[in-house]
Amino acid sequence: APRGLSADEKKVKLLEIFHETRDFFQASHELEKLGPKMKGIVSQSVKEVLQSLVDDNLVQMDKIGSSNFFWSFPSQRGAIMQSRLDGAAEAQAASEKQLAELHLAIAAERAARPESDEREAALARLTLAKKTVNELQDELEAYGACDPIKVEEKRRAVILAREAALRHTETADNYSILMSHFTRQHNVEPQDIRNYLGVGADYDDLC
Repeated sequence: APRGLSADEKKVKLLEIFHETRDFFQASHELEKLGPKMKGIVSQSVKEVLQSLVDDNLVQMDKIGSSNFFWSFPSQRGAIMQSRLDGAAEAQAASEKQLAELHLAIAAERAARPESDEREAALARLTLAKKTVNELQDELEAYGACDPIKVEEKRRAVILAREAALRHTETADNYSILMSHFTRQHNVEPQDIRNYLGVGADYDDLC
């Protein structure tokens, strides 16, 4: 059996119908009749190929009333290709300009950082320092709860707790006076009172 047309071959042949007839076609059903007859394109595939040509801007489509009209002229394809060529040329020029600027920047950076034994030694020290920092960071993370930042946070928490305790015991002088008066009046030992109230012997030492 003869090989069927590829998708690209169908596009070329359907476009040839437009260029050879130089005519307008209303809807796709007109081309579905001409496709098999003129170019051997299976009618069932004409609509899909036509839409592909429209998407590629190789065929123009306009809706007039309730109908769609399709057309394409040989000069139109040349104009499209020229436009694409111009766009590609502009992109190439911009890329070449950018490349030249990068070459200049690289040359300037190299001139500002000439290769020397001193520079190589400095780079080696920098590499070693970065490695040391990474190793110390890993070691620091391994300490977990002993992390200096966490230790500092706990130290500050202790200070805040002590300050809170001092706020509650800032009347320690009154406490001592009251304890002395109570023990004299009731003839009891201060330690007995502390034991009864659950107050440590170092209560007034906070101040």
